[in-house]
Amino acid sequence: MGTIRRSFLVAVAAALVAVGLPGSASAGAQYPIPNADPFYSAGGDISGVAPGTVLAARQVPNPPNFIGGNTWQLAFRSTASEGKPIVGVTTVFVPVVKAPDGPLLSYQQIVNALGLKCAPSQALYSTDPNVVIRDAAALNVVFQRGWSVAMTDHLGPTSAYGAAKLGGQLTLDGIRAAKNFDPLQLRNSPVAMAGYSGGGMATAWAAALAPSYAPELNIVGSAQGGVPMNLVKMGYLLGEDTPHPAFGLVLAAAIGLGREYPDRMPVSENLTPQGTAMMNQVANSCTNDILAVGANHSAAEITANRSVFQDPEGRRVVEENSLELYPGIPRAPIFEWHSPTDVLIPVDAIDNSTRRYCAAGTPVQTLLTPSPDHLSAALLGLPAALQWLNDRFAGLPAPSTC
Repeated sequence: MGTIRRSFLVAVAAALVAVGLPGSASAGAQYPIPNADPFYSAGGDISGVAPGTVLAARQVPNPPNFIGGNTWQLAFRSTASEGKPIVGVTTVFVPVVKAPDGPLLSYQQIVNALGLKCAPSQALYSTDPNVVIRDAAALNVVFQRGWSVAMTDHLGPTSAYGAAKLGGQLTLDGIRAAKNFDPLQLRNSPVAMAGYSGGGMATAWAAALAPSYAPELNIVGSAQGGVPMNLVKMGYLLGEDTPHPAFGLVLAAAIGLGREYPDRMPVSENLTPQGTAMMNQVANSCTNDILAVGANHSAAEITANRSVFQDPEGRRVVEENSLELYPGIPRAPIFEWHSPTDVLIPVDAIDNSTRRYCAAGTPVQTLLTPSPDHLSAALLGLPAALQWLNDRFAGLPAPSTC
């Protein structure tokens, strides 16, 4: 079975639970239309700038229905999956009433998208029902507790959907940026992270990368739910040749990985005319339009060159973005929740990762929700996750179900 075709289906795993260089229609559509706002780009060479350094800052209006705080956006130096410097952006909400160095929560949104308009820093202000973020009610409760919240664009400057390691690095650098920007008074703040599904994947990767990538951060815990821990297994779980109603996300995630690893996974070079047309349609889209374009298609019908399936490089790309296969161990405590009968993610990958973390001495509390539905499991676990985060900020000992 082919690696590139398998990579399409593997990548959708991130999409289902989460997952620019202009040129010709076949190649250029692989990248999003660049953001015209100069805030999102850095002038000059930033290779010598430390990750997390603030490159630009601006106070912006509060998004609709967000109350009790002030909103800032920070552009910062981060690192792409293969080491090159990139510009990241985080949106930071600071309560009007908060203590200096009060708690900082890094919240990773679910972003299933290829268009830059779908990133949190822009979607927060959108009135488009296909784009708008509906988290104001929950976050307003957090603000009332005096917590600041950083919401990073964790798909990065090319909306590299499916590039999970990238999401972890951007998350950590977004935290660094928030702490480095003195007007926010967060320099010595304790930090927690949270996210579900694709947001949980960025959160879980950040937790695992932190000991080596950002060891200076005082991370008191991570609440992560419904995490796709192994994208290779998800590819097998969803099949290769059978049309699927969510196949648009397969294509989107393959394109996203191709954006992040263009030399190792040249997706656009291996599409049929039908596949190229579909790629052009979704290249700047958010979730609903991606799903509509790809509904009931399959990888088999849009890939042209079966010989490329034998190239092991595409598989390695997917493996490098599968957390179960990453040897790093989180140091901070973890609250993990999922449905044991979730049909969209490989639950055994979560179980295997939890056992490995427990064996290494990391406290992990697992909550199994009774719903077989992926998204309803998110809501069922949320109250317990918030209480767990509150206890970590309060300095209470972390419980464990290891």
